This record gives sequence, C-alpha cells and structure tokens, in this order.
Amino acid sequence: MTDSIWGYDPAAGHVAGTDLVGYKVEATDGAIGRVDKHADDFGSSYLVVDIGVWIFGRHVLLPAGTVRRVDRDERKIYVALTQEQIRESPEFDRDKHVGNTDYHELVGGYYQSHRA
Repeated sequence: MTDSIWGYDPAAGHVAGTDLVGYKVEATDGAIGRVDKHADDFGSSYLVVDIGVWIFGRHVLLPAGTVRRVDRDERKIYVALTQEQIRESPEFDRDKHVGNTDYHELVGGYYQSHRA
C-alpha cells in the first residue's frame, strides 16, 4: 500500500485548513452521508463520515485519496466510490484510527483495492 490513499489529489480542490464538518458526501451513485470529522495531517488525511440514520448512525473512515472533488459553494464532497463500497468498508474504530498503523493499513488497503 502506498501513502497516496491518505493524501488529497491536488485536482480535488481541497484547501488545507478548510472546515469540512457538515459537508454532504456524494458517492458515484448518490448521497451517502455527512462529514463528522476530518484531518489534514500530512500522509494521514481522512474524513469520518456518518452514513447511518438518526440514532443508529454508522461511521466510516474515508482516506483523503478517495475524494474526487470538494465543492465549497455547495458544501459537498464527491468521492470515487459507490454507496455499496462505502457501506461494506471496515468498521470505523474511534480507538484505533489515530496512530494505529495496522488499522490504517486495513482501511487503506480496502479502499486502494476499490480505486478506479
């Protein structure tokens, strides 16, 4: 796995430091959720997206390399994944996602295998 999955593509239009919390996330086949948290850390940029409904929310970790485009005017983030690919992704683990290289390799490997 390369670290590129954890960095924004320069063509995506993301400006480091932009607060993405609350942005809608659009998969290639429709809306999937909203950004709950994000980080612009070099080599470890990501979005935490709430894809659940109401109280039964489910969160997923999307590496920045899955982002195709950020539309600041519409407050939307377009990702290069289908809704099913996102729903089938590894479960987000709040305790493991920071500083756990095994967890990042698991998540990054999953998304790397689904890149177009």
